[in-house]
Amino acid sequence: MHPFELITPATVSAAVKAQAGAPTAQQGAPIRYIAGGTNLVDFMKLNVETPRQLVDVNALDLSSVESLPDGGVKIGALARNTDVAQHALIKERFPALSEAILSGATVQLRNLATTGGNLLQKTRCVYYRDTAFACNKRNPGSGCPAIEGHNRMLAVLGTSEHCIATNPSDQNVALTALEAMIHVTGTKGERAIPITQFYMLPDSTPDKETVLEPGDLITHVTIPALPEGAKSVYLKLRDRASYEFALASAAIVMRTSGDRITFARVAMGGVGTVPWRSHEAEKALLGKPATLVSFRVAAEAALHGARPQSQNGFKIELAKRCVTHALTLATQQA
Repeated sequence: MHPFELITPATVSAAVKAQAGAPTAQQGAPIRYIAGGTNLVDFMKLNVETPRQLVDVNALDLSSVESLPDGGVKIGALARNTDVAQHALIKERFPALSEAILSGATVQLRNLATTGGNLLQKTRCVYYRDTAFACNKRNPGSGCPAIEGHNRMLAVLGTSEHCIATNPSDQNVALTALEAMIHVTGTKGERAIPITQFYMLPDSTPDKETVLEPGDLITHVTIPALPEGAKSVYLKLRDRASYEFALASAAIVMRTSGDRITFARVAMGGVGTVPWRSHEAEKALLGKPATLVSFRVAAEAALHGARPQSQNGFKIELAKRCVTHALTLATQQA
């Protein structure tokens, strides 16, 4: 691990000022925010990340989980994953988020990991994690050996000729289906970013993963109230029962009236370069009967345009079955 300086600002504005002057990877070692460190420290040990300075934000008052007047919820960026998953407001109003968080990592990691850090979680692509290999996400223009190499765990949606790395987060799939807003403070003030606009597809610049600018600090996340009668679920399929990243996952928000679907939100994990919202699946569901046939049609729509690689073609059918079963579970709850 390379030497680095650790600073501990007492205010959000001081933290933003400290990080705002961070150079790009091409210009030199950057400055990084750190909270739980469950992701960043791993990559520092692997020399994938070599920051010259860490801005420790743990002293900031950003860890609460609060009810909003409209029935939604506000989650501080420093709220630990365990606290969010076990919070009564989350379990009652947004169970998909609780289920998603509890399906990821170990208890020890969840006790440290934060909401804001999870939003910025890096891919587990083996080529990104190993500096002996080229990687466009780590070193722009160097190539993507995953396309012809080991790609079983990687994406089939939102890929490009420059990158097929999968977004690894469970939390962010649920937040996408729940239409969360990411609240950011930076050198230009405060702004709120819909989660579907927060992440960037790899295209020709896979090193640019989000719309954050230098100095930007995630302060909190808000989730709007669900329509009355709507239910949410999260389903994760993986190689083993625990402590494993998703091969395919689905977060569903659904409301039915009689035998018809009147509201649907569908997001998928394990298959996209970003947490994947499927408007196509939602359109296919709206107004249709809540039947297995309708669910399968929606699942087909969700995976339309998927581009498999040499080892991950199985993910397409697996994801369809995941979406279909998650929709079934949501209907049963409704």
